[in-house]
This record gives sequence, structure tokens and C-alpha cells, in this order.
Amino acid sequence: MSPQYSITASDWGHSYPSIFHLNLEIPAFFVSYRWWEDEATTVFWAFDIQEIRRVIQFGLFRDENFPRTSLCARNVDTIDTFLIALSEPHEYQLLGSLSHIQRAEEIMRRSSIPPFQAIPWSWLPPQPSPTLDALAIAEAIEAESHFHFKQVAFEEFVRAALGYKAVFVDWFLQQHAALYIILQDHLNIYPEHIPVYIEVEKHLRSRSPFAHRALVQCLLAVRPSGSRDMAKPSVAGFDFIAGPIQALFKDQPGRLTAMLKMLSVLAIRFRREYIHRPTMDWRTPFDISIPFLDDYLESTSPTDLARSMRGLDEHHFAELTPQSLIAEDAVVGQLQSHWRILSVAVWECCAALPELIPYLQECAQCLLTTRNYHSLAAIIKGLHIYTILTMRPDSTSTVQAITLETVVPQEILSLMNPAQNFAAYRQYYQEFPGIPFLMAHLRDHKQNGESVLQPVFEYLQSTQ
Repeated sequence: MSPQYSITASDWGHSYPSIFHLNLEIPAFFVSYRWWEDEATTVFWAFDIQEIRRVIQFGLFRDENFPRTSLCARNVDTIDTFLIALSEPHEYQLLGSLSHIQRAEEIMRRSSIPPFQAIPWSWLPPQPSPTLDALAIAEAIEAESHFHFKQVAFEEFVRAALGYKAVFVDWFLQQHAALYIILQDHLNIYPEHIPVYIEVEKHLRSRSPFAHRALVQCLLAVRPSGSRDMAKPSVAGFDFIAGPIQALFKDQPGRLTAMLKMLSVLAIRFRREYIHRPTMDWRTPFDISIPFLDDYLESTSPTDLARSMRGLDEHHFAELTPQSLIAEDAVVGQLQSHWRILSVAVWECCAALPELIPYLQECAQCLLTTRNYHSLAAIIKGLHIYTILTMRPDSTSTVQAITLETVVPQEILSLMNPAQNFAAYRQYYQEFPGIPFLMAHLRDHKQNGESVLQPVFEYLQSTQ
């Protein structure tokens, strides 16, 4: 919980009320038993370094020395095995000279999120001018607020949502408290600019709730009687991210290893949704649903996962008719959307959990055997994205070309080659029809007419 404190600027002889408190920006979260803390202890006495690494990464424990103490208590050979698993071959000789404690510390370092960097707020009000643009000022404040949000690791939001100390999040709030003081000082010096910032407040209503609150509190301080029309924020500012995380822990008790895998995948999604986008959505709840990952975690084997995917696809394709396929109606649109979501989910899961790749390779083989080309194509697409985004330059090659790592069995890769609108797949499908990969068939239909859809029509009629 954040302390109730006031910010004092002694050089100016002014004190300012503290307008941000972490416990008020996070929705209330109460659980009778913090099951994940006990399970973390169990994980640290097991032998799966990837699970241990994820426990350290998310830090879901109150004692910051807990992982360090646990690692130091393990025997030398175990710690050596753990460190090798987290290292590259060229590092082995250097790491071999470390002491037992130093190796434990190195495991901690490699498993933890990057150290916190206290980057201060840098936006200042523009110089006095008769042509001050309220929208431009609002956009500049929004950009600065989004920049500071990007500095907060997803793991810190998870900690804050569960009531743990979160240095990154506290610093974020402190910077918006600085914005409040900057604005109040500015408007006390230039009261003629108050009307401009009243307009800025209107533009900020749909933007950063923290920047908006800072400006509202500033205007209330400098002009209490003239601020009746301003929107007064009443919702916890971090509700959109903390609320879904809290729901995750309430809905799935007693599954720490599975939970940490889910959080690792969500960390990839978090970066995609909030860090790498030019605009920030401060209102829509963070999407924590990963049906594909749920199916993987509940499966007992790659064959079992392929069976679950087929059952779901058969359910989705049950509404598809030849008429809707020709018209490319809403049913087709939903199937196409499902395919895109699945392919992205596969990439997210591989990026967060590379150990999943061999499992998916075997699953892909099962999908081909059972003729589920819809999910097969989505898995191959997701794996392909993963290989693109994890490629490394080959310093030994003199050829000016990029060769991606092959993570899909060659026979499947050849079959699903996108050349000439997946010509190899379409030819194969004529002899071995199944749940279709719609993109290839729809494009073929547009180019060559309705007759090319006959194998798909026959399959659909056989299943209805």
C-alpha cells in the first residue's frame, strides 16, 4: 500500500496534496488464502528451471530474498545445471569460475525483469502565446503519459494487482503527481491560460486518466468556483489492467505453474497491445482470454490437443453452407477471424514458451493426419511468425539472404507452401478433403469460379 504523504517544495515555500495513491488506483482485491505463495515454495524445491525462472520473473511473494535463499540452499550440481540451462554455450567457461552464491545470483539476474530506471517526467507547458492549441497540448500530455506507462513492466502490474510492492507503478504515479504540480505552478503564474487548460481537460477525458486527474485537481486548486463542468474521475485508474489480472487469480486457484505460463503469454500480448502501439487504450479491459493456451494446458498429449482443436473446429464449421461460402457471409467472416486469432495466439505462446514448439510440431502432424487444415494452417502461420521475430543474423554466412529456422516438418511445410495461392495444398485437398483452410479456397473461387469449390462443398455435405 502506498503511504499517505504530501509533496513539499521547500524552495518555493509551497506544499501540495498527494493526489495519487496506489491502493486507490488498483481495484480492491481480497482472497482468504494466497495459494500461489505456498506453491512457489514447492516450485523452488523442484527441478524445472523454467518454472523457477517464471516464479522469479513475476515475484509473487512478499519476501524479496525468498528466491535467493531458496537457490543458495540447493546443492552445487543442481545450481550448475540450472545456470547452464539459462546460458549459451559460449558462456559456459566464464560462468564456471563463479562461486555457488554467485551462480545463484546469476540465475536471479537472468530470470528477473530489467532493473528499474527512474525516468522523470519531461513535458512542460508551452511558452505563453496567443495561439495556444488546447488539442496539441492534450496530445503532448497524453504522449508523455503513455511513454511513462511503457516503462512499467507487465510483471509489475501483476504484482501491484495482487497487493505487492511495485516500484515501477509507484514511480508512474509519482510522475503524474509531478504533472499536477507543474500545471498548478504554471497556471498560478499565467492565470490567463486557465481557459486554454479548461479546454485541454475536455480533450484529456478520453485519454490518460492519470494525466486527466492531474489537470482536474490543478484546475480545482487554481479556480475552484469555475470548474463545475469538469468530469471528476471516480474509477481506479489501473482497473483496465489490474481488474482482469485479479479475475485470473480468483478464477483459477491452485495452478501456479499453469498460471505463470498464462502470465508469460499475456506479457507478450501486453507489449503488443500497449508498448508497440502509437495510441493507448486506457479504458478497454485487457484481454486475458487465450483459448488455445487453455486447450494446450488441459491436453495430455499433442494428439489430445489436435483432437480438442478438431472438436472446436467442427463446431465452428457446422454452420458453414455452400451458399454462405459463395456469398462470403458473416459465418465465413467469423471463421476467418477465428483463424487469425488462433495464429496470433500460437505465436504469442511460442514467444513466451519456446518449449511448446516440439509439442506443436507433433500436433501439426496429427492435424494433417486428421485432415484439419484450418487449425493446421493457423499453427504453421503462428510458428512462421515466431521464426521471423526470433531470427538472428548469421555472422558466418557470406550469402546476402535471410534463412529462417525450420520449425515445421518438411512434408507439412511443402504442403502448406503459399506459392501460387497454396497450389500444393489445394491439389492435396482434392484427394484428401477435410476441414478447409478457407483463405486459399476463397481466393481460388474469386479467380476461377464456383466449380473449384466442389471438393469443399462435398465435404460440407458429408458432415451435415
